[in-house]
Amino acid sequence: MKIHEYQAKQVLAEAGVAVPRGMVADTPNAVVNAFHELGGEIAVVKAQIHAGGRGKGAIKENPEQHGVELVRTAADARRVASDLLGHTLVTIQTAAEGRTVHRVLVEEGCRIARELYLGIVVDRATAGPVLIASSQGGMDIEKVAAETPELIFREPFHPDLGLQSYQVRKLARRLGLSGPSVRSAEKFMRGLCRVFVERDCSLIEINPLVVTADGDLLALDAKMTFDDNALFRHSELGGLRDLAEEEPAEIRAAEEGLSYVKLDGNIGCLVNGAGLAMSTMDIIKLHGGEPANFLDVGGGANVHQVTEAFRILLDDRNVRAVLVNIFGGIMRCTTIAEAILAAHQSVGLDLPLVVRLEGTEVEQGREILRSSGVDIMTASDLTDAAKRVVAAAV
Repeated sequence: MKIHEYQAKQVLAEAGVAVPRGMVADTPNAVVNAFHELGGEIAVVKAQIHAGGRGKGAIKENPEQHGVELVRTAADARRVASDLLGHTLVTIQTAAEGRTVHRVLVEEGCRIARELYLGIVVDRATAGPVLIASSQGGMDIEKVAAETPELIFREPFHPDLGLQSYQVRKLARRLGLSGPSVRSAEKFMRGLCRVFVERDCSLIEINPLVVTADGDLLALDAKMTFDDNALFRHSELGGLRDLAEEEPAEIRAAEEGLSYVKLDGNIGCLVNGAGLAMSTMDIIKLHGGEPANFLDVGGGANVHQVTEAFRILLDDRNVRAVLVNIFGGIMRCTTIAEAILAAHQSVGLDLPLVVRLEGTEVEQGREILRSSGVDIMTASDLTDAAKRVVAAAV
């Protein structure tokens, strides 16, 4: 689950991690009031959407207006707010249609001496969290990793023990921090790692992490993502979810107990089992196609769920062909065959449909499809299925 920058900073502030003073606003008048309350001298107005690159992004209706703006007067604050609120912001992390800005974060300005990068992810190599730091803050970390990998430093830490003081000192030395900045880094880095573990995060990114003129470390930006599978342990996080920022089809699928992720391709995939779904997507790409989604109906899906899965697939206007790939274990192939026919009757499958069935009651399932009179292409194996659906989607 993703949350907005202002929400991430609230979570960090509660844990004692330093963030700038700021206020959230959803009208130009509220932005002006926030500007005055924060001192009325200099502030930053930041669009709040679930995407990075907001500072370089542009409002679709006014390309001169970026998603993050420095303002020095109340009039400037009102103008920027009017240009952002209710308008569409397009960044490198949004699709071409962009995201509508419903609220902005107004933050007090600060005297910046340096910009650094700090992030935490789960490292598969060490099977635990790792703190990533770089002296190249304010830049795309992917670009830094590609062009100057020697400027990226990693410190794995134990989730129970947390980041240790010696690790902070090591990173501080590599980042060129000294004096009061090292003491500030101790509190900041260890607090950030503690939040990551305690809140079951999958990502925390602070870019830029600024060193102020006084030597303090401050999270000028904050991106935070939580592990969906652990949300049952964090009822306090439920109120942070913003459904307006999520893909409607993914919300709809979750309500039906389906695992669905929308992609940019034109081949709809309906599969049982996450590993099989990944393999299906891979083999579609291997044969020149592009999957439109990840969709795992699970091992115990019923006719209703499979029908709803078809509805979700067909509501995607980019889908030009559908591949059903089922390996019947708990899920019987006869159930899938009956569900396909029920979906055809209730939804209307007017796109090319390729079906590959294997496993429990496979012969009976294939016979149900053969005798149905419905135009369905059956495949003998996964490679055959992929080739057929890629050709049908052209």
